[in-house]
Amino acid sequence: MTIHTLPHITTETSANPTASIIWLHGLGADGHDFEAIVAELGLPDDLAVRFIFPHAPAMPVSINGGYIMPAWYDIKQQDFGIEHDADGVHASAVSIQMLIDQEIMHGIPANRIILAGFSQGAAMALYSGLRQAEPLAGIMALSGYVLLPDEFASINSNNLQTPIFMAHGVHDPVVLFEWGEASYRKLQENGCPVDWHTYPMQHSLCDTEINDIGKWITKRLLRRC
Repeated sequence: MTIHTLPHITTETSANPTASIIWLHGLGADGHDFEAIVAELGLPDDLAVRFIFPHAPAMPVSINGGYIMPAWYDIKQQDFGIEHDADGVHASAVSIQMLIDQEIMHGIPANRIILAGFSQGAAMALYSGLRQAEPLAGIMALSGYVLLPDEFASINSNNLQTPIFMAHGVHDPVVLFEWGEASYRKLQENGCPVDWHTYPMQHSLCDTEINDIGKWITKRLLRRC
């Protein structure tokens, strides 16, 4: 199977970026879903960041009756912890890795790259971000969960020290709060430094969360300039 670079949207906060954030959307959305958030993060003017918003490939999604939609992997059951589409996860991880490698080729070192995502994108951000040749600046998982937990034993110990921002709505009816919390505890038990945030919302983002995200990004990237 030939893997092509994912189509994506690129936004730069200023010329000559010194850091990159690759932001993965959720099931059924596309790269435009979080494009507008760049202006809402309140990043410092002197922090030059390249935001990359890739589009997931279209595929049949079992839980939605086989309807073809943008997805990072198939979902077969409502309980995301029972059965994960390993082949789909692995294929998407390769495509995401190509975007990370592309940024490194453009002169952005791994420790200046943040991999972020929402829902399915958050799950892929955790999966891919913890499996790097060189640890990233951080991983941001919004309303997501840990994929293929049985593969944790193969993760390089250096990657387990990658800072993680993890957030979840306590009223989330899609990715239930207890799934997100259980994933947080799984990461914590394996020694990952996780900033865990909860918000009184459903499967979405809120203004307080966006403010917290902006502060975390600033902390992660300014301290490494």
